[in-house]
Amino acid sequence: MHKLFILCCLSFIITSTQAQKSAEDQLGTWYMYNGSHKLSEKFSLKTMAHFRYYELVSEFQQEIYRLGLNYAFNPKTNVTLGTSYATGDLAYDTSSANLYEFRFYEDLNLKSLWGKITAKHRIRFEQRFIHKNINIDQFQNWIRYDLNVSYPLSKTWSVYVFNEIFLNLNRNKRFVQNWTGTGFIHTLNKNIKLRMGYFQIKTPNVVLKRLQLGVILNTDFSKKTI
Repeated sequence: MHKLFILCCLSFIITSTQAQKSAEDQLGTWYMYNGSHKLSEKFSLKTMAHFRYYELVSEFQQEIYRLGLNYAFNPKTNVTLGTSYATGDLAYDTSSANLYEFRFYEDLNLKSLWGKITAKHRIRFEQRFIHKNINIDQFQNWIRYDLNVSYPLSKTWSVYVFNEIFLNLNRNKRFVQNWTGTGFIHTLNKNIKLRMGYFQIKTPNVVLKRLQLGVILNTDFSKKTI
């Protein structure tokens, strides 16, 4: 009887632990590719592909692809016009209808230099065409502001911190998310960098923890070959 009681208690604890499992308990991971491909003195092509998971390599959350055309007014000011496509799973560790989004976006990018510190500001306007739960279609206007500050530790290593806030202009309560994080960038050569970081996603209801593992590819097709 004593062994049976212990077994029942252990079963209850295991069941309760599993029942309490949530997205907030997990350390999710984002696998990222970001690219900038210079086409001329003023124009460049921006490319991106992200694969995002609630856990390390499982429990799919979202994948997103982005393509944009960038125009540089000067070394400190540029704009990007682009489009993106995303799919997402609305729930963790349970079945749910996927979310599909087609977006247009417009970026204003500003850069400031404070000695060795580089501060980058990005203001993004998004027009999101959202399809979810099979028969629900929505159109939403979002605005995002991102501040990214970096500091070189050596010729090949730098550290960065960032904060990005998301507002949904179609809601009365417009705050949607806030991303805050830090990490390191390692320069392999003039074309390839590696990004490793950690950040938190804060929403009105939850706080999610994420790792960032990424590749940054920069190419230059503007140079004339002889």
